[in-house]
Amino acid sequence: MRRIVMTLLMSILLLAAQFSSVSAAGNSDLGSNDGTTDASNPGNLKTNDTVFCSSAVVYPVFQDKEFHFQVLRQLGIAPYGGSDINECLISASRIQPGDFESWYREWFATAERVRQIADESLERGHNVSARDAYLRASGYYRAAEFFLHGNPDDPRILQTWEMSRDSFRKGVDLVPCPVELVKIPYENTTLPGYFLKPDSSDLPRKTLILQTGFDGTAEEIYFSQGQAAVERGYNCLIFEGPGQGAALREQGLHFRPDWENVVTPVVDYVLTREDVDPDCIAIMGISMGGYMAPRAAAYEHRIAACVANGGVYELNYTRDFSPDELYALFNYPDDFDAGTREAMENDTSLRWSIEHGMYSFGVDTPHEFLIKSQEYTLKDCVQQISCPVLVVDSEGDWMMPGRARQLYDALESPKEYMLFTIEEGAGEHCQMGARLLSNQRVFDWLDETLEGC
Repeated sequence: MRRIVMTLLMSILLLAAQFSSVSAAGNSDLGSNDGTTDASNPGNLKTNDTVFCSSAVVYPVFQDKEFHFQVLRQLGIAPYGGSDINECLISASRIQPGDFESWYREWFATAERVRQIADESLERGHNVSARDAYLRASGYYRAAEFFLHGNPDDPRILQTWEMSRDSFRKGVDLVPCPVELVKIPYENTTLPGYFLKPDSSDLPRKTLILQTGFDGTAEEIYFSQGQAAVERGYNCLIFEGPGQGAALREQGLHFRPDWENVVTPVVDYVLTREDVDPDCIAIMGISMGGYMAPRAAAYEHRIAACVANGGVYELNYTRDFSPDELYALFNYPDDFDAGTREAMENDTSLRWSIEHGMYSFGVDTPHEFLIKSQEYTLKDCVQQISCPVLVVDSEGDWMMPGRARQLYDALESPKEYMLFTIEEGAGEHCQMGARLLSNQRVFDWLDETLEGC
C-alpha cells in the first residue's frame, strides 16, 4: 500500500508539472501564489523584488504564472483593437494572485465601464468610438469568465460569456469590412461562426478556416488572427466546434477526438459559397487547435494547406506517466482524484486546467479528464495528411513543450517547422504577446504556399 501511495503522489506531482512548470525558468519562486501582485504597487518595486519571469517574458505583472499569462494574452490583442494596455494593467493591479473570484470581479468591472463608454458613444452617434469600446469590452468580459469553470452550473459563465459575445457583435456591426454571422449545419444542430471578407463583393477568394483550441472563443481569435487574414485578402471563416465557445456553453457540446467529423461539415458549408475559391481553402488551428487542424487535414483532402500553432501530435496529458503511475490512475481513481484536488489548491495552473478540462470534456473527475485526453492522437492518421503543413513552435512554451516537434517529425507530407524564439519576444505559448510578428511570419508562409490558387 505504501508503494501505491507513493506512486500516486508521483503521478500528481508530474501532472502538476505538465500543466504549470516553466521551462528553464531557473527560479523556484516562480508561479507561487504569495497574495500580492507586483503591478499592484509598482512604485515600491526594488531591484531585488521577485517578479514573474518565464524564459520567454520578463516584466512585473504577476508572480502567479497562470494569471500573468492570461494578462499577457489580453494585452496581446491590443494591436488589433481587442484591448488597451493600461486598461489591462490597471485591472491586473486590483487582482489577488490565485484568487479566481478577484479575477472575475476586476475584469468584469473593467468590462462594464468600457461597455458603458460604448453605449454612450453609440447613442451620441460616435460610431468609431462605440466600435472600439464594444470590442475592448468583449475581450474583458471574456477574461472575466475565464476562471469560473470549476462550477459548471455557475450562472455567471453563460451570463458573462453572452455579454462578451453581445459586445463583440455590436462592435463588428460598425467595422468597415463585412462580418457575417453564420450557422454551419452539423449533425442534428449547427455550429456558430463568423465569415469575414475583405470587401462586400462575391469575388471568389482564398479562404482560411480558423479555429481556436482548449479554452478560446471565436470572438477572441477575430483579434488574434482573423483581422490579419482579412488584411491580407483572405476570406476567413472563424467557427466554434464542440468544447468551444457557444457550442459548449449554449449547446452543451463537448470535445471529441475525431475532429475530422467536425471540420468536414465546415468545409461542406464553405463550398456552398460563391465567394470562396474551392481550390484554395486552408485551415489554421491555435493551441489545442494544433491537434484539431492536422487531424482534420488527415481525412479532409479538400484542404489545400494546414497551419498548426502550436503543433500537437498527441494531447495525452498522461504520456510521461510511468507504468506504475498509470496503474495508480486506473486502479485507484478516487485516491488519485483526492490527491489531485489537494494539489490544485496550491497551483493555479493545475486548478484551472483540470477544472476547465472537466467542463469542456464533459466529465466529473480529474482522472476521467486525463483518461479521455489519451484519445487525442494523430498516431494512426498522420501519414494520411497530404497537404503542406506549417508546424509552429515557441521556444519558451511551458504549456506544450516538445509537442510541435513531435508532430513535425511524424509528418510525411510537405512540411515546414517554424520556431519563434525568446530573444525576439515571441517565445511564449502561441507567441502570446507577439501577435504582429507571429502573423507576419505565419501568413507569409500561407501566402507563398497558396500562391497560384
